[in-house]
Amino acid sequence: MAKLDIIFNTHKGQGDCPLLTKFDTQTAQTVQDYHSSFDGYCITPLADLADTAGQLGTGGIFVKDESFRFGLNAFKGLGGSYCLGRYISNLCGSDTVMPFDRLASDATKAVVGDVTFVTATDGNHGRGIAWAADKLGYKSVVYMPKGSAQERLDNIRKAGATAQITDKNYDDTVRFARKQAQDNGWVLVQDTTLPDYSEIPLMIMQGYLTMAQEAVNQLGSIKPTHLFLQAGVGSMAGAVAAYMHNVYGNDLKIIVAEPDKADCVYRTAKADDGSLHTVTGDMDTIMAGLACGEVCDIGWQLLRYCADAFVSMEDSVAAQGMRILASAEQRVISGESGAAGFAAAAEILLNHADAKQQLGIDKNSVLLCFSTEGATDRENWRSIVWQGKYPTE
Repeated sequence: MAKLDIIFNTHKGQGDCPLLTKFDTQTAQTVQDYHSSFDGYCITPLADLADTAGQLGTGGIFVKDESFRFGLNAFKGLGGSYCLGRYISNLCGSDTVMPFDRLASDATKAVVGDVTFVTATDGNHGRGIAWAADKLGYKSVVYMPKGSAQERLDNIRKAGATAQITDKNYDDTVRFARKQAQDNGWVLVQDTTLPDYSEIPLMIMQGYLTMAQEAVNQLGSIKPTHLFLQAGVGSMAGAVAAYMHNVYGNDLKIIVAEPDKADCVYRTAKADDGSLHTVTGDMDTIMAGLACGEVCDIGWQLLRYCADAFVSMEDSVAAQGMRILASAEQRVISGESGAAGFAAAAEILLNHADAKQQLGIDKNSVLLCFSTEGATDRENWRSIVWQGKYPTE
């Protein structure tokens, strides 16, 4: 049995959470309308894994497959493109985000002038920023932490950015990117909240609402009972959790999963002392997109109010989830980070009866997960799925 630790949130639904209003259905519709103005926008598939659900002992499992998003093999283009659109619209004096054709017009560029966007990334976010900046006609610079896959660096460069791998971990790379922005007059586009830096992270998080709203519309009359989400800094998890809470109410059980070598959200929840807790060092996990040691404050506020439980799990859990999805009746090609939420659900269903019971998962439950990336490091994906690397005990 793989190592998986779970703690339960005693603060769910208590007090007020003003940030919830920033992630309501009206905001989600605005964001989706914006994304639909881009060429290449399409609604990504929602895989109905009924057979897999039966084998795992539950009523239904749906997996939103973000490997089809804008040809980027990951969901991150949603947050980056919406943030850039809002930022440029604001420079033009618009209170609302302008559609793609206006943003990319010569008239808009004449008002905005030369802008360079800079970010730190484990891969998918940087590729999304590079893609969005290039589509809108602006420059981008991307920094990656040490140990980043060459394939991910190459894809960022192909999307139009100047990019390099640093000798720092993720969080230090974020600070390095911010310093470069300050020194060069660039615009930092990061979903990590920093001192005096929260407006842009909020915009990025709102950009993720498109995939959440699509999933709700695809489910139609089917109401999920459990939502499994993965967290790096917690921005995606916080945004989607808040939206789903607004749609389905307090009865929806929300579970957030992280790698045990980078479980800053889990540690913050476990300490329960009003402070954000960090993970330092190399954070050497196969879930590279989740290898973040510092929590996004906005994300944490939302998760503290909306989430039921937090999971810290070893790499073999994610590997098992990747293999199950790759062999499911509706095959989902999911990367190490993309599979993490589903992987936590599968491991609990297979091997953790106490947690399953505490979460109220039974034969009538309907689980919703988001596969947030495809095989963004194909060599590693094949070693895990084809060759069985990182087996569970």
